[in-house]
Amino acid sequence: MNILYLHSHDTGRFIQPYGHAIPTPHLQQLAEEGVLFRQAFCAAPTCSPSRAALLTGQYPHSCGMLGLTHRGFAITDYGQHLVQALKKHGFQTALAGVQHEAKPVDRIGYDQLLCPDRSQAAQVAPAAVPFLEAKPQSPFFLAVGFSETHRVFPPAEADPRYCLPPAFLPDTPAVRADVAAFKTSARHMDNGVGRVLEALQRTGLADDTLVISTTDHGIPWPSAKCTLTDQGIGVSLIMRGPGGFTGGKVVDALVSQIDLVPTICELLGIERFPWLQGVSLLPALGGKEVRTEVFAEVTFHACYEPQRCVRTKRWKYIRFFDDYPALVAGNIDRSPSKTLWLEHGWKERPRAAEQLYDLVFDPGETNNLAGQQPEILRDLRARLDRWMRETNDPLLNGPVPPPPGATITPREAVHPDGKP
Repeated sequence: MNILYLHSHDTGRFIQPYGHAIPTPHLQQLAEEGVLFRQAFCAAPTCSPSRAALLTGQYPHSCGMLGLTHRGFAITDYGQHLVQALKKHGFQTALAGVQHEAKPVDRIGYDQLLCPDRSQAAQVAPAAVPFLEAKPQSPFFLAVGFSETHRVFPPAEADPRYCLPPAFLPDTPAVRADVAAFKTSARHMDNGVGRVLEALQRTGLADDTLVISTTDHGIPWPSAKCTLTDQGIGVSLIMRGPGGFTGGKVVDALVSQIDLVPTICELLGIERFPWLQGVSLLPALGGKEVRTEVFAEVTFHACYEPQRCVRTKRWKYIRFFDDYPALVAGNIDRSPSKTLWLEHGWKERPRAAEQLYDLVFDPGETNNLAGQQPEILRDLRARLDRWMRETNDPLLNGPVPPPPGATITPREAVHPDGKP
């Protein structure tokens, strides 16, 4: 069995297969042929920690990736990266485009770097296609990474007058124009996906290839990316291929991206790697619940903002582990929506250290019930504490220092680059 890993930046679930008016016909076709996970979550709503968790099968604080690679963070042991582990089982490995787990990329250990200096789908897909056309010796692991839908977006091709912002953002002309540009970025990404999938089919490799399509975390708007809201940690996950990932199934079980490597181990019939912290998704294909909760975290992004969460089917509990009382705006990307919120006093709004949300009656996570549901709060507090202890979370020992030489933006900053 081969593995094709298609991944994008900052896409969340804001695409067509999840019901949004963001046309991505190739991803829609992949979902109709494979399995769509409706309740998939990343382990961190920030780029490097999320990708490191997915590709090691460990939470970010367990694999060591507590911040961004280009700011000085790294995985503790790159021998636990999926690429290294698969090479020991005879896999040929190749990367086309973006990765965010190492600087330099050589630390990961790919056999081939097909276009290491390119990131956009229009460049990356044509570099990946010849690898497939060469009929690589099986088994192979091909990672195809697109910079879309990360900011800065291309000029909008969609008409902003007929675009609807995500429900948690105000419907204004500036935000609609931003959504129109996101649509264009998503279309470029989907075109790249389609080109690679067409080559997989044309070369006769599709039937023996597990396709994994996902993204690193939520969409690049305030109250999403780099927050532990569902719009921050909720991700698209579409899989197609051997092992039952066919037929247009929809799975509503809670799953985490750290469950992907354990699933690959089971599909390949190889012994589970000893460092894994996730579970196999295969039982979920038969309608079983594979986990009762998912966990996610932020330690560093641009700024230090230590927080952890536990999410069940109904409840979300978020806890901040510092005494900073307000929004850390420097962790949120620039956007028209952020500008609008800042103009209306967003940075001055207080931040509760503990937050509890009823996701049945409050899916937007706006009504903090931490002071009104003491039994639920105690239960989720205990679950989070137990998880942190079982995984040796460094936050249990107090504030986490950055590695020597890391670039950290002050928490008082308005934007990630520290500029006004």
